[in-house]
Amino acid sequence: GVCGNKPPLGFKALLTHSLRKSLMWLEQPAAYQCRYVGQHMVLHSCRCTNKLKNTLCIELVIIDDVLFFSSSRHHNKIRRLEGSLLQNFTALETLDLSNNDITELREHCFPAGLQIKDLHLSSNKIVHLEFGAFKNLAGSLQILRLSRNRLTQLPVKGLELPKLTQLELSRNKLRLVEGLTFQGLSSLEVLKLQRNNISKLTDGAFWGLARMRVLHLDYNSLREVNSGSLYGLESLLQLYLSNNSISNFNPEGWGFCERLRELNLSYNNLTKLSEGGFSKLVNLNSLRLGHNSISHITEGAFRGLSSLRTLELDHNDISGTIEDTNGAFTGLENLNKLTLFGNKIKSVAKKAFSGLEALEHLNLGENAIRSIQPEAFSKMKNLRYLHIQSDSFLCDCQLHWFPEWLVTRGLKAGVQATCAHPESLKGTSIYQAPSQSFVCDDLPKPQITVHPVTTAAVLGKDVHLTCTAASSSSSPMTFTWLKDQETLRQAEVENFAHVRASDGGVMEYTTILHLRHVTFNHEGRYQCIISNHFGSSYSNRARVTVNVLPSFVKTPRDITIRTGTKARLECAAEGHPTPQVAWQKDGGTDFPAARERRMRVMPDDDVFFIMDVKPEDMGVYSCTAKNTAGMISANVTLTVLETPHLAQEMEDRNVVVGETVALQCKALGSPPPRITWLKGEEPLRPSDRHYFTPGNQLLVIGSTTLEDAGRYTCVMSNTLGTERAHCQLNVYQRFEECAPFSSPSTVTVGIIVIAVVTSIVVTSLVWVCIIYQTRKKSEECSVNTGACFHTVCICSAFILMYFLHKSFIYNLCPCLLQMRQLSLLMSPVTCPLRALYQRDRTCAYGWSPMVDLNPTDA
Repeated sequence: GVCGNKPPLGFKALLTHSLRKSLMWLEQPAAYQCRYVGQHMVLHSCRCTNKLKNTLCIELVIIDDVLFFSSSRHHNKIRRLEGSLLQNFTALETLDLSNNDITELREHCFPAGLQIKDLHLSSNKIVHLEFGAFKNLAGSLQILRLSRNRLTQLPVKGLELPKLTQLELSRNKLRLVEGLTFQGLSSLEVLKLQRNNISKLTDGAFWGLARMRVLHLDYNSLREVNSGSLYGLESLLQLYLSNNSISNFNPEGWGFCERLRELNLSYNNLTKLSEGGFSKLVNLNSLRLGHNSISHITEGAFRGLSSLRTLELDHNDISGTIEDTNGAFTGLENLNKLTLFGNKIKSVAKKAFSGLEALEHLNLGENAIRSIQPEAFSKMKNLRYLHIQSDSFLCDCQLHWFPEWLVTRGLKAGVQATCAHPESLKGTSIYQAPSQSFVCDDLPKPQITVHPVTTAAVLGKDVHLTCTAASSSSSPMTFTWLKDQETLRQAEVENFAHVRASDGGVMEYTTILHLRHVTFNHEGRYQCIISNHFGSSYSNRARVTVNVLPSFVKTPRDITIRTGTKARLECAAEGHPTPQVAWQKDGGTDFPAARERRMRVMPDDDVFFIMDVKPEDMGVYSCTAKNTAGMISANVTLTVLETPHLAQEMEDRNVVVGETVALQCKALGSPPPRITWLKGEEPLRPSDRHYFTPGNQLLVIGSTTLEDAGRYTCVMSNTLGTERAHCQLNVYQRFEECAPFSSPSTVTVGIIVIAVVTSIVVTSLVWVCIIYQTRKKSEECSVNTGACFHTVCICSAFILMYFLHKSFIYNLCPCLLQMRQLSLLMSPVTCPLRALYQRDRTCAYGWSPMVDLNPTDA
């Protein structure tokens, strides 16, 4: 019944377009056909007019009585869309308007109520996309194709399509992708922006695309990949950046897409792979870097890529990495495939592939390899395919191991190797050459004999680096100088050759690199490469440093400061390399302040402090600045001011007339105090008996007289003040001489005197006891009368004893009293002139008693 003469229900809503001028309703199509696709019936209607060359064909697909429309209007000349003509197609899911002449898309082009899921607008002439042009399709649109148009910019936040999963914008004229341009496309998984003219991705350009898995940015004009441009792509799995002009990238940017599995950076302008450049991409499986200009791979460049399986480095210039560098592939322990096709590799170093134990496929094709060092492939136990194609092999003793190893490992099929030297084996396959012919009889490959030397230059001076190699081949030599693994293109180089004196068959080739008026830009590691047809030799790397003699930017100054305060010493210097600044005190490193932990150093400043300054901190401090270019120094004097004071208190002195006495005033202070002496209040002047030691710290009085006795004052003064100290000088007369005690009669008299005195004392004690007992027992005697009597007796006895004793001793031996006086007067004191006071003190020389001395006072 459906495929009868009447169209099915709703068929009158189908449109046929006059694609050039008009759009009309077709109530009764002239013809329609039915066909079956599986169990689904498809009704196809076409209507042509005499005036139209193209036709709109509409297919109605009926599945379980539900209508799905698929409308194709491609390859026509539609210039604009009228929303009113589409408002009745509420069941339409796919609309193809590609290959028309549409120039703009506005908000009214797609009325509300449409359920379009797949919209094709590619290959039009769209130059303007109005903000919110697709907002009425936000609830249904999943695929939007806008490729091959003329869009130059996209409205920021203008694509609010939360269900969109695929967006194609390739082959437009976009130059810049602004931040937040794609916000609102929260379900987008595939974004195609290839073949535009995009030169810059601003920070946050893809913010909001948290579910995006595939991003195509190939065939654009990008010069770099900055870190912020990839922000928000945490679900990205595939990133295509090939065929741009990228010369560098920020390694931190990869941290925003850590789930990335495939990265394509081929056909760009990369020249160097730095250490850790891909360390954030821990899940990366495939990395394509072919067709760049990479000439150096730093050791550790692939660190962190433990999941990488495929690495493509075809058509670069990394010959130096394979020929001279060790550890370039460190970190690729799970790599399966490595392609180095067309890299101008001439030799393979022993450790060129260290770290590739899991490698199964190695492509070294299209490289004119001359030599392979023994054990270059020994660590690759899983190697199944090795591709080498070269007719330039140097079949000498260094290659003897290679043919047998290839056969043993079953890798012969992928290796086509032909000898180029020696002449007898030229053109012979290495498999057919006799093993005994692999000998080292000459030096066709250059051998470095003189390596460049590490040099420390002075800013503005000239530097010359020399490199020499020897070879027995007549093949032309080429000389290349590298700085930090990059070729010096416009260097001033001098090359010459001469025959070696010891061996006329060997030529020596010398290359000299001239660095004129060196600056800091000349600093780096230099290496020479000398090559000929048979291979290249790499010299050791020589470091050139440019030094500048230190100069002070902060010069220390003399300091005068009081004790107990804080001293600030400042010194700073500049130079290249940065000079080391050090301090010395009085030419040494003994700092009292450091020993006593009174020194404070500021780590981020050029100052150090001495806390609680003491006099011993005073001195000359030297600030030295030293680097490899030389050393300079500057001196600063630290003066500590201190008020005058005594180091030792002054003491009173006793002296005998005629002797010499010294009065000491040991004064301290800073500056050193000036000392003057006063007697009483009168200043002392030097005389024949009064003289001073240097500094006036010692006053010496010779031949003392009684007039010298009195109070002496030491006046100490400096710029901080004046202090006084006093001492008393006592002068005594000399006693008369007494007779010696050595005669026997004198000794006898002494014994008698002692006996008499003893008898008197004993008698007195007996009388005291008798009187005490008599007083106690007498009852008849009056107390008052007895007491008076006994008292008188006792007093009389004691008075008698005293006078007898005193007069007798004094009259018999006055020398005893004289000796006693001497011991009392001459108390021990510190005397700086001890020799002046040494004399015999026997009675033979005796001392005369003082004028006012009498027996009673003694």
